[in-house]
Amino acid sequence: MLWGAHVGSLELRTEGGETRLRATFPYGRETVLAERMGAGRERREMIAARAFADRLERGEDVHFLSGHDFNKPLASRSAGTLTLTDTDEALTVEATISAGMGGVSYVRDFLSAHAAGLVRGLSPGFRVRPGGETVEERGDAILRTVKAADLIEISAVTKPAYSQAQIEARNWQPVAAVAQRVVARHPAIRWR
Repeated sequence: MLWGAHVGSLELRTEGGETRLRATFPYGRETVLAERMGAGRERREMIAARAFADRLERGEDVHFLSGHDFNKPLASRSAGTLTLTDTDEALTVEATISAGMGGVSYVRDFLSAHAAGLVRGLSPGFRVRPGGETVEERGDAILRTVKAADLIEISAVTKPAYSQAQIEARNWQPVAAVAQRVVARHPAIRWR
């Protein structure tokens, strides 16, 4: 699974023992994933408007997690504690953490870290659908635009950015350049 990130906004309010969270993940904003180093290129990514729409419109389950850890769930659609609203501008997240969950250690840790100003970012975990991305050259940078992806989870994080492991797992070359190199080396190979 690949994680996307943007600072967005993250707000918590506690009333009657219940904590309500509201956050936004704006679409159409470029994020620098890797700075240019040496002769390398800067790598950027952008999530297009409604890139997550298909799975969301089907009503499939999505989890709200602490730090992309499925062992630290805070809310989910199937539990009725997570609402996701998808518009052309942003994905809006509304989660309710029940008073009973307030006794769970990782929930207390999350709430304390947020109160201290340490957890302010929002980061979606998703799988890009086949054909759901474009990669293009932009001067000394490469921009990957995610146009269709399955949102699996969305997390509250300390630093909303891709880790090096996910970046390395991606093809950061424009599709045409990759095809030319592969065909030049192996003419029998055809893209599917």
